[in-house]
Amino acid sequence: MLTLYDYLDSGNGYKCRLLLALLGIAYTRVELDIDRGETRTPDFLQKNPNGRIPTLQLDDGTCLAESNAILCWLADGTDYWPAERLARAQVLQWLFFEQYSHEPYVATPRYILRHLGRDHPRMAEMADRLKRGHAALAVMDTHLQKHDFFAAGRYTIADIALYAYTHRADEADLDLAPYPALRTWLARIASRPGHVKMLPED
Repeated sequence: MLTLYDYLDSGNGYKCRLLLALLGIAYTRVELDIDRGETRTPDFLQKNPNGRIPTLQLDDGTCLAESNAILCWLADGTDYWPAERLARAQVLQWLFFEQYSHEPYVATPRYILRHLGRDHPRMAEMADRLKRGHAALAVMDTHLQKHDFFAAGRYTIADIALYAYTHRADEADLDLAPYPALRTWLARIASRPGHVKMLPED
């Protein structure tokens, strides 16, 4: 059985949990508290030398890191990962966008606020990060004004990757009110059959 090393408050971990639920794949989940250094133990570093979650351990013991790589592996052979060449490249385009232009400016401000607090020195980063976060959200909203999903004309792992932290943007002090197409897309994703929420209290 697959084992997912995870942290519940992580959007990157949630991406994997969401796709596993949509695919109906049984797995074992191991919670590791990143704030307590539980991903930096010698045992875990043997599984992922980068010391990060999520990490997916396959049936043969191989460990796969990086959330979007895990999504690609899980989705292979399903409708969530297109077979057509251009559609697949477009999915990858949005996966790269999510990690380079979105995650540092949506997920990181959320982490600073939820885990470090408003009196932490890293608050000095917030103005620039939020400016870039709004820029990323604007790119997404512009695309969604003409498309229901991000690639292939259907729900793919591009949507899963971008949904994870976007639907928690308020926790990063990012107001979604200026992005109506984005808000409509969030509701569309949340209403999909098999959808699961990120946290038990949601």
